[in-house]
Amino acid sequence: MASCSTRGPYAGLADGRVVRWMGDKAGWETFAVMNPDWSEKVCANGVESTTKKQHGKEKWCGRPLGLRFHRETGELFIADAYYGLMAVGESGGVATSLAREAGGDPVHFANDLDIHMNGSIFFTDTSTRYSRKDHLNILLEGEGTGRLLRYDRETGAVHVVLNGLVFPNGVQISQDQQFLLFSETTNCRIMRYWLEGPRAGQVEVFANLPGFPDNVRLNSKGQFWVAIDCCRTPTQEVFARWPWLRTAYFKIPVSMKTLGKMVSMKMYTLLALLDGEGNVVEVLEDRGGEVMKLVSEVREVDRRLWIGTVAHNHIATIPYPLD
Repeated sequence: MASCSTRGPYAGLADGRVVRWMGDKAGWETFAVMNPDWSEKVCANGVESTTKKQHGKEKWCGRPLGLRFHRETGELFIADAYYGLMAVGESGGVATSLAREAGGDPVHFANDLDIHMNGSIFFTDTSTRYSRKDHLNILLEGEGTGRLLRYDRETGAVHVVLNGLVFPNGVQISQDQQFLLFSETTNCRIMRYWLEGPRAGQVEVFANLPGFPDNVRLNSKGQFWVAIDCCRTPTQEVFARWPWLRTAYFKIPVSMKTLGKMVSMKMYTLLALLDGEGNVVEVLEDRGGEVMKLVSEVREVDRRLWIGTVAHNHIATIPYPLD
């Protein structure tokens, strides 16, 4: 999700569109598409366009994930899982490709991004082996070929900042621009990469979490909202401690879907608010899935939380602080 000063919020959909909210009467309207040949007939199923139903089409139709507006130009920058880093003007339309390669390897699974005040765009490439439709393989195998990349807007060059990451996902630059946070979903943690100061270039664990984090978003107080699919099972705890057992387990000659069921991956929504040092400020839980399941992002705007999901066809919004 993303928001700008005049309209929104904006959301990326499973059918390859970015849409924006125009109010209760008008509802959602199409703002941008990733493919100039995008077809409603081929790609869109309206309110039925869920991730589960769109898997076979998203490589062609596009799958916009991370969204960020440039405050000065009004451009919307998009991390599309298949088309890489993209941008579209403030009036919308067909997005333009900015980066599909880094360090000699294709950007295989662009996931999220944030924009530094100097114009650089940091974004994650979740895996150099698997695409988004095979994300369960990345998660269950503990596959570690992900990267943190930086796009230079002046030169168009893409630099590899970090590699060998395990399911790098959400990206958020701190309010003072001193550091950047990114989630490592498989490892159930948030990492901090220092951009400025004596520790510039160093990376460290910012927060260990009970479940699998997706996007990280800043609020007006400089705190960080983390969307988490909770929680790790005892089997996953064992795999985290002894990776060789995970490797042996996933050599069993059955489908990845079956292996996932054997690990008992049953998730509920957890939203965590962290301070600038990774300490927990507040936790909101939805164990019954009454508000949202398979949460992907939470954004705090004007005393409300806007909550996105990778699996369903709606966005949830609740008052915040809670009464």
